[in-house]
Amino acid sequence: MSIAVCPGSFDPITLGHVDVVRRARSMFDEVVVAVAHNSSKRSLLSPTERVRLAADALRGVDGVRVVATDGLLVDLVRDLGARAVVKGLRSGADLDAELAMALMNRHLSGVETVFVLGDPGLAHVASSLVKDVARHGGRIEDMVTPTVAAAVRHALTPAAGDEGGDAR
Repeated sequence: MSIAVCPGSFDPITLGHVDVVRRARSMFDEVVVAVAHNSSKRSLLSPTERVRLAADALRGVDGVRVVATDGLLVDLVRDLGARAVVKGLRSGADLDAELAMALMNRHLSGVETVFVLGDPGLAHVASSLVKDVARHGGRIEDMVTPTVAAAVRHALTPAAGDEGGDAR
């Protein structure tokens, strides 16, 4: 059975992420979406909430599961017996950002990274932009699932306090 890991912070998961995972699933028997906790990033949503939202967004996609991780990606890949890491690319800038990580992962473990070109119709969608649009009252429902949109809006309300995220 071929397993691939699709890592990211998914803060929040977008329709672009969902597209990449669905297409990765067509290449591998199982895709494990690894929701990473990066203490150097200011997350809007807690790791637990990001895992829940990713699982909800990918519900119904057979052969996909969502896990939380906070260690080295290569350790997770080894523990799962995965054959590859899958990363989505929207542009050349994404390749520039991902190339060094892919080469380091290969150096540390021998695991290859498979780059999946994102849907051009979603090339403008990034988690950071979704949060910025939502912060300013803009419409995000065409970039994320309804459940994710509601969670982002809730996390951005002043009354949400410290419930939803690591830092505000």
